[in-house]
Amino acid sequence: MKFNIPIFLTIFRVILIPFFVIAFYLPIESSPFITTLIFFIAGVTDWLDGYLARKWKQTTRFGAFLDPVADKVMVVAALVLIVEHQHTFWITIPAIIMISREIIISALREWMAELGERSKIAVSWWGKWKTTAQMLALGGLLWRYNNYMEIAAIILLYIAAILTIWSMIQYLQVAKGSLLDNIQL
Repeated sequence: MKFNIPIFLTIFRVILIPFFVIAFYLPIESSPFITTLIFFIAGVTDWLDGYLARKWKQTTRFGAFLDPVADKVMVVAALVLIVEHQHTFWITIPAIIMISREIIISALREWMAELGERSKIAVSWWGKWKTTAQMLALGGLLWRYNNYMEIAAIILLYIAAILTIWSMIQYLQVAKGSLLDNIQL
């Protein structure tokens, strides 16, 4: 593995995850802010590692593997923490939708890679919009600065859940032919 700054940023993001969880449980008033700050730093490093890897032509197979894993673990950790804190099905339902989609699409990408057709399910604009809404929602629900922020974050969470379903459908439609061609009954 060739070590470079984009890989370092991705590894740094993975290292942030336990600190993110610990910050969430800190028995201090600023815990929500600290948690959100760590989440924000992780988000910035997610954008930056990909940008730098492409700009400096330092993309690697390891980076292509680790980057989405780091993203998904951070998002799932945030969703689990938010569900625990909110303790209501209004938050649990979109969280389950989002986590399920991540598992399904990760499995789909792995399957398509096995078929040599991974490029067919590259990240779409729907996925990017979903991620944007999701990150804003999670940031707001982690920070919980005031009721208005929480309400806006919950609305964004539902927008993200809808985009999650829509983007999953889009990915599955693109892969449908490959999937059906390889099902043996």
